[in-house]
Amino acid sequence: MSIYRIEITILSDGTITLSDLPFQAGDKVEIVVRERESKKTSKRYPLRGKPFRYDNPFDSVAEDTWSVMQ
Repeated sequence: MSIYRIEITILSDGTITLSDLPFQAGDKVEIVVRERESKKTSKRYPLRGKPFRYDNPFDSVAEDTWSVMQ
């Protein structure tokens, strides 16, 4: 079984047209249509994919707020 994948934009009338498929006339095929995942940033993880930088990666974090250290 071979898989042929193609990305198509739905036309304004709600239709799609498939052409130049790599199959022979009379071949039986199964067609599955699914929505492509959006590349938008998820509201749940707004920093996902954003660049980050550690200014002092080996320094202590919030050392002055620890009651044991005072």
